[in-house]
Amino acid sequence: MPMSHASPIPTTISELAPLLRLSIPLMIGLAAPMLIGVIDTVMIAPLGTEPLAAAGITTSVVIILLSSLWGLVTMTGIRIAQAEGAGDRPGVAIELKTGLWLSLAAGGLGMALMLAILPALGLLGQPDSVRAILPGYWVSMAVWLLPFTAFYVIKGLFDAVDRPWAGVALSYLGVVVNLPLNWLLIYPAGLGLLGAGLASILSQTLALGAAWLVWRRAKGLAPWRVPVPAGALRLRAQIRDGWPLVVGYAGEGGAYALIGLMMGWVGATALAANQIVHTVGAVGYVFPLGMAMAASIRVGLAHGAGQTGRLRAILRAALTVVTGWMILLMAFFLIAGDWLSGLLSDDPEVVALAATLFIALACMQIADGVQSTSLGALRGMGDMRWPTAMSLIAYWPLALPAAYALGFWAGLGALGLWVGFGLGLAIAAIMLPLRFWHLTGRAPAMQIGH
Repeated sequence: MPMSHASPIPTTISELAPLLRLSIPLMIGLAAPMLIGVIDTVMIAPLGTEPLAAAGITTSVVIILLSSLWGLVTMTGIRIAQAEGAGDRPGVAIELKTGLWLSLAAGGLGMALMLAILPALGLLGQPDSVRAILPGYWVSMAVWLLPFTAFYVIKGLFDAVDRPWAGVALSYLGVVVNLPLNWLLIYPAGLGLLGAGLASILSQTLALGAAWLVWRRAKGLAPWRVPVPAGALRLRAQIRDGWPLVVGYAGEGGAYALIGLMMGWVGATALAANQIVHTVGAVGYVFPLGMAMAASIRVGLAHGAGQTGRLRAILRAALTVVTGWMILLMAFFLIAGDWLSGLLSDDPEVVALAATLFIALACMQIADGVQSTSLGALRGMGDMRWPTAMSLIAYWPLALPAAYALGFWAGLGALGLWVGFGLGLAIAAIMLPLRFWHLTGRAPAMQIGH
């Protein structure tokens, strides 16, 4: 199919409506786990600064493992989208079944790794008062990785076959259950931090069970419910295509997590403030993350159908929307940072520091949106290794040393750590769109290497 030479503006506009139709339910659905994090933070905060700091340490490590698992989930969704774009419904079923088995194995490995890390927290310089109350919540969040990963594999099917609102409804089933469970287990049951972790496990497991029933019983999904084997060939293909995503997401998540652990070197106040900013920022991040997923699916469908002339228009449309949203989000964090900080803590030192960190977070928004969306588009094309290498370079040899230097050598503390991390986002926001433009400027018969 020849590349289109039409004016880019009408082409870009034509991609806006289908992109928004897909991205809006994706964003709303992605807000569900973020809202569970907000519920945890709001309900843990009255317990004091140390419990909030303990949640912050746990979140920092969960991010590494969750980012890695999200790489596998993303790859399954991309392969489902490419099979659907090619009209291969048995292929869709095979990719789903294979992805579910892989998600359970990877989720179990993630759980085991997180449990193994727990005894090492003392060696990582975390405050003793925080570590003393940590184990119950830590173990609970390790177990939570299993139902979370499997649920989002099934949700990826709903998104790829144009049933995204089914995934949204199932995601919010977990939120609705989590809210009263959190309160009951933390306060009347007197379980504190452990209660918050148990509520997360129970609500996510319920959502997973409901998603499985919908997949197996819904009449509208019957065309994709084809009896197929989960063969070793597909498993190897998902692992082959998925490992660069795992490394890439783990690289970014690991860098962010290390920033969180460095906060522990600053002190419990910095940990608590970082947890507040992370929780609120994560809710705002669902827009670029949802747009990245939508761009990945739309690019995957177009790529699978051989419609290479649409690829640049899809990314242009996605970047236009996500940049506008991130400008609004930046303004919100600048205006409401003080209010949000006071809402989530009554410790004056925590509130003051969190308000300052919200300013740093605001300054990162546009770069974060651009890099995330461009990364999703590249992965929709099947380009995995180069973006992974770029992400690792941007965050590890560049952003993390800058964060350490600004945080400790320059004496900026928690603020310096956030500013240094923003350097990685800025570099990725420049390089990833350039990579996409380079690839889509090739001959239309190109085969993107995995």
